[in-house]
Amino acid sequence: GKPAEKKTEKKAEKKPATAAASTSKVTKPAAKPVAAKKPATAKPAAKPAAKPAAKPVLKLASKPLISKPKKNVQATKKTPKGGKPATPVQKALKAQKKILKGVHGSRVRKIRTSVHFHRPKTFRPPRNPKYPRKSVPNRNRMDAFNIIKFPLTTEAAMKKIEDNNTLVFIVHDHANKYHIKASIKKLYDVDVAKVNTLMRPDGRKKAYVRLTRDYDALDVANKIGII
Repeated sequence: GKPAEKKTEKKAEKKPATAAASTSKVTKPAAKPVAAKKPATAKPAAKPAAKPAAKPVLKLASKPLISKPKKNVQATKKTPKGGKPATPVQKALKAQKKILKGVHGSRVRKIRTSVHFHRPKTFRPPRNPKYPRKSVPNRNRMDAFNIIKFPLTTEAAMKKIEDNNTLVFIVHDHANKYHIKASIKKLYDVDVAKVNTLMRPDGRKKAYVRLTRDYDALDVANKIGII
């Protein structure tokens, strides 16, 4: 009979628990409106606390938006450096540079043609004087009258006139064959075929002037007054 009593006691204990649960369930909805009323009074104080909490959230959201494009820009820069999207032309140019450079590298050396070192030539502007240093320019003293000094009238010179159609003159020491030829043309108006020169032992220069076939040396000598 005792075990049966225990069971009945347990059942009796369970039943009040259910009843208590039902009562609590009933009481809870009654407590809800009270809880709802309290936040209504506390809302004005809660709103200002909620607003500052919301502001940092917006700032945090805006920061990643600014930083994201930067990351994208860096990514776009890296891709050409890596050389993945390089075109065939770029690859060819890169290979060309490597070939030109060589395996061991190259160094350009200055070609030197003398053993002396010189300072670089600096800019020297042309002279621009405020007034002329010489009032009259120098006269060219090597004119036809100065180049041809005088004709020779020796027997050897006369023989040259008769036999070789050649006139003999004493000329300026610094005169060359071009000077002599031009001077004879200017003074006597004759064409010269050839000019031979020599320095005499006394230091003077002698010129043998052979005329062309169109002119006779005897006629020119008469015109000059040698004969």
